[in-house]
Amino acid sequence: MIWVLIFIGLSLSLILTPYVASLMKKAGIVGRDIHKLHKPEVAEMGGIAILVSLPLALIPALNGNLSKALLVFLLFGLVGILDDLTNLKQSHKVLLSLLVSLPLLSLDVNKEIDLLILTVNLKILYYLFAVLFVTGSANLVNMLAGFNGLEVGTSAIALLFLGLITSGDAQILAFVSFAVALGFLWWNKYPARVFPGDTGTLSLGALIGLVGILGKVELFAAILLVPHALDFLLKTKIRFKGRPLGKTEVLEDGTLKAPPYLSFLGLIMRIKRVKEYELVAIVWAIEITLGFVVLLLHQLL
Repeated sequence: MIWVLIFIGLSLSLILTPYVASLMKKAGIVGRDIHKLHKPEVAEMGGIAILVSLPLALIPALNGNLSKALLVFLLFGLVGILDDLTNLKQSHKVLLSLLVSLPLLSLDVNKEIDLLILTVNLKILYYLFAVLFVTGSANLVNMLAGFNGLEVGTSAIALLFLGLITSGDAQILAFVSFAVALGFLWWNKYPARVFPGDTGTLSLGALIGLVGILGKVELFAAILLVPHALDFLLKTKIRFKGRPLGKTEVLEDGTLKAPPYLSFLGLIMRIKRVKEYELVAIVWAIEITLGFVVLLLHQLL
């Protein structure tokens, strides 16, 4: 059953993504690929293909918890659409994220959190934790973005490893989401022919949090978001107002010059001169390494 759903999700994403991209271009919803020398125009809001593909692929498996998780995923997609169209303030984005996470209050899940060396029962407070966890996951993925294949690739890797350590609804959601992300990544990898927009990044980030909650692997989902969390912490020093300070520059040889403020990606650029696809490959490698750490820790439990 799960292999059929994975195939459907992958196929739909592969087919719908270029279609959505063509619609966005016709509508003039495009953005400049600023990390290329010639800064070509690329279709934006391609994440709509993800919002359509995943629910369609999951129809045969839908039940109570999975339906609620899917609702939250779609609501995060709507917040992303609003953000793409209106450029929401960061504070408004977070508040809306908290609001659309509220269906998690009706989830039927174990209220304990496994922290490896101890288990904490949050009881009724677990629902508050779940809302904050999914909101945080979505916004962290949304922040570590901006390069071809970066956010979709890291999300796909995280979902794959979460699928390997979960079962039941969580595993179905993780693997089918991985397949949908992989189909989209085919068109989003360097050189990108479509951008996910906040529509895609917020919804994919929410999926990581949702799988963590459904599969009771919250700690492992958090480990897979370590690069995103580091980026968040570094950007707190500039209060997330990096654009007025300057952007990443593309030099004549195609290598990237780090922006004049601290960020996770900027640190990599300062350590090693890289082109865009090399930077993304390094982050993917870090995410895969974290995935194997998660697998090892899970085996030791």
